[in-house]
Amino acid sequence: MIPQDLRFTSDHEWVRSEGDAMRVGITDYAQDALGDIVFVTLPEPGRSVQAGDTCGEVESTKSVSDIYAPITGTVLARNEALDTAPELVNTDPYGEGWMFTVRPDDGATADELLDATAYEASLPG
Repeated sequence: MIPQDLRFTSDHEWVRSEGDAMRVGITDYAQDALGDIVFVTLPEPGRSVQAGDTCGEVESTKSVSDIYAPITGTVLARNEALDTAPELVNTDPYGEGWMFTVRPDDGATADELLDATAYEASLPG
């Protein structure tokens, strides 16, 4: 089930508005395609990220995949729990498996991202 309150990128990142910040993670589809996640590299707080640019990596037993910034802004926090429990991305991708939060730059919004219906329609098969 794809949460209806999120926005999505075509690269399978999700964004949830939380006041003046946006929480970011990867979708259930992405974590399932990756398999067992064993390591996550996340951007440090204070780092500026540009929408569409690589800002981290997810390593699984199958491969290493880039994490792309879904929105332009400044990283406020990263999910430190993933340092010791990267499997949270597999078990709870929309909750405890979140990756980082971003304060969007002026004018940057999630409005151009896919809503749940459009994201679901973009998935194969």
